Amino acid sequence: MDASTEKRGETDKNTNSYQSEYDSSEDRERQSRELKAGLHPLKNKFVFWYTRRTPGVRTQTSYEDNIKQLMDFSSVEGFWVCYCHLARPSSLPSPTDLHLFKQGIRPLWEDSANCNGGKWIIRFKKAVSGRFWEDLVLALVGDQLDYSDNICGIVLSIRFNEDILSVWNRNASDNQVVMALRDNIKRHLKLPHGYVMEYKPHDASLRDNSSYRNTWLRG
Repeated sequence: MDASTEKRGETDKNTNSYQSEYDSSEDRERQSRELKAGLHPLKNKFVFWYTRRTPGVRTQTSYEDNIKQLMDFSSVEGFWVCYCHLARPSSLPSPTDLHLFKQGIRPLWEDSANCNGGKWIIRFKKAVSGRFWEDLVLALVGDQLDYSDNICGIVLSIRFNEDILSVWNRNASDNQVVMALRDNIKRHLKLPHGYVMEYKPHDASLRDNSSYRNTWLRG
């Protein structure tokens, strides 16, 4: 590593550290305001997004144009107001994506919080996907998953013959965290024996223009 590369790395590290401290300060102020208002603040503020996909088309421009922000929330009370107004997965058309991400992170591979990360993928029969999606939503919102700071968001992808859940994390190169997150998801969702989880880094998705094909890890 040359001096300029090392310096850039240190700059990125310091910038990320400053941003993290700034975000934590904002969260503390928000939580204080919500407590004074008689609400039950969450650790993070979240945003629900919705994407109605055009079959066979995946360019950055078309995908970004199709992403719609539905609603955001930062308290237990706000979550239930939002969640009760969402359509159930069984009523959504195919292909559709429903996203739940921390505020400030867009559900895009190219987003700065996602670009070095990847996602764990679980495929479900349509009859059971809604239950597992709800369990995962409650776990993320309630900060019940280990390594939650490494999680960016979750996605439910409605497809013709199956539904797919994915958990997006920040760092695909940290194999210990990636595998620990897999084990934690399995335990929390109580996945039946035989369900296989697959992992794919976002840079691989960018290269092959696919979310769920050509996965790298299975477990």
